[in-house]
Amino acid sequence: MIWDQKAECMPHKEREELQLERLKRIVKYAYDNVPFYKKRFKEAKVKPEHIQGLKDIQKLPFTEKADLREGYPFGMFAVPRKDIVEVHTSSGTTGKPVVAGYTRNDIDLWSEAMARALTMAGTSRDEIIQNCYGYGLFTGGLGVHYGAQRIGATVVPISAGQTKRQIQIMVDFGTTILTSTPSYALYLAESAEEEGLSKRVKLKAGVFGAEMWTERMREELEKRFRLHALNIYGLTEIIGPGVAQECMEKSGLHIAEDLFFPEVVSPDNLEPLAEGEKGELVITTLTREGMPMIRFRTKDLTSLTRGKCKCGRTLVKMSRITGRSDDMLKIRGVIVFPSSIEKALLAVKGVEPHYQIIITRPHHLDEIEVQVEVSQKMFSDEVRRIEETRKNIEDSIEAEIGLRVKVTLVEPKSLPRSEGKAKRVIDKRAL
Repeated sequence: MIWDQKAECMPHKEREELQLERLKRIVKYAYDNVPFYKKRFKEAKVKPEHIQGLKDIQKLPFTEKADLREGYPFGMFAVPRKDIVEVHTSSGTTGKPVVAGYTRNDIDLWSEAMARALTMAGTSRDEIIQNCYGYGLFTGGLGVHYGAQRIGATVVPISAGQTKRQIQIMVDFGTTILTSTPSYALYLAESAEEEGLSKRVKLKAGVFGAEMWTERMREELEKRFRLHALNIYGLTEIIGPGVAQECMEKSGLHIAEDLFFPEVVSPDNLEPLAEGEKGELVITTLTREGMPMIRFRTKDLTSLTRGKCKCGRTLVKMSRITGRSDDMLKIRGVIVFPSSIEKALLAVKGVEPHYQIIITRPHHLDEIEVQVEVSQKMFSDEVRRIEETRKNIEDSIEAEIGLRVKVTLVEPKSLPRSEGKAKRVIDKRAL
């Protein structure tokens, strides 16, 4: 199924013409209406009329999260505050939160983007969506809600929490689409098994995002819930969820590039990278009214590939996010991404997809401990078998990241479960 045949299946040349038209308009709009951009453009000695082709976007300065925090709360808005009908914020765990403002037209745009995304997961008017993303200032819950309503599907706005009730409602209502973080979906699957209700769940697809997850995690979710586990991508600064979504081909996330112009640049020198090369994703909003974003550095690491998908869409695809340029760990001079550790440990049989990475510096030298849950069956096995599994995990991680780490096997369900974004890394170094 395709929600907007014209936008999603447009020939590449025609889409580029549309993108250029919209890029010229949004650059002038931001320059004229957001003091931050007028100042930043003047510093870079660039004017809106300098944008004559899509590659001219490289003349424009980048926008970073720190810029948005400095403009807190409403300094990045392009319209009077009275024209903003809704605001959302980032978590603000590392300082002032980022505030995103939406006009009525922006809400309409967001609804359309999310309708496209949910349709890629097989959502139609006949489906029942159990929406476990958080409602409120977090964009996840309402983003899904708007898209589902645009399609005409039935929404269960349950948010996260009350896990036993979630499972019961899933069974009683006949939920067919689940939207949540992948870590919470896994927790729901475990709970359904414990309640003996797994076989009564009728889920067809899950739309999982808001945190990084691996292909092995997909396999685990698909096995436990017997559904299609699909990746969704978005961020508060751009609009929320719906910027990109996997279709049933599961070969990359289709970016709504008539609405959001993507680039991939080198995290080191910010120079543009060629198709297929991995780097930092940069996004420019092409139609956002309340808070346009010009060349926003997402810090997410991915690559872009073009070509017609088997699903019929011609939208550019981004690969699964494998890390962030600002959350990579430097351990004894080696760059390590948490997702690489997850990939390695989930390759070992008998291991549950619940883990924590603890980093310390006891004697001026970084140490990594990975605490991993084992299955109930393995936990009751003889010591020799458990020790063999522990060594297999250490070997697998070393082969993946090039460092020897300490692995501690812990009993089932002893690590904390998350109803939102899972906290995988605990860095105890005094850096």
